[in-house]
Amino acid sequence: MNKKIKIVLTIIILLTLVLIVGYKYAMNKGARNIDEEETSFSTTSKDINSEFSENIDLANKKYLEKAIEISGIVTSVKNHDVIIDNTTICSLKSIDASIKVDQNVIMKGRVVGFDDLMGELKLDQCFIKK
Repeated sequence: MNKKIKIVLTIIILLTLVLIVGYKYAMNKGARNIDEEETSFSTTSKDINSEFSENIDLANKKYLEKAIEISGIVTSVKNHDVIIDNTTICSLKSIDASIKVDQNVIMKGRVVGFDDLMGELKLDQCFIKK
């Protein structure tokens, strides 16, 4: 009887550990550190938006979920969002007070999608390259 209790307790402990590890993996699988990732592409806001406008499927295959550097002129700053050339929305990881309208910038971020209705490219986890 004592041996059966030890086996059952061991199984319960192992299942609990598997569930905890699985939960942590599932909750954090999308978290990437874009700062440390190698940049896949460097381009301008206008060029990349042209690619998406011309052939969204091909552009998605090329850029989606990749870390890129994008350059252009800041046209708007709203909380965590910086809009470049009126077509690219970069969601910042943290608010950067140094970013000003009409400033030339190079931002690094992850491409998350293109809104073909609005003609806007969206990036997240962005930060300004120094």
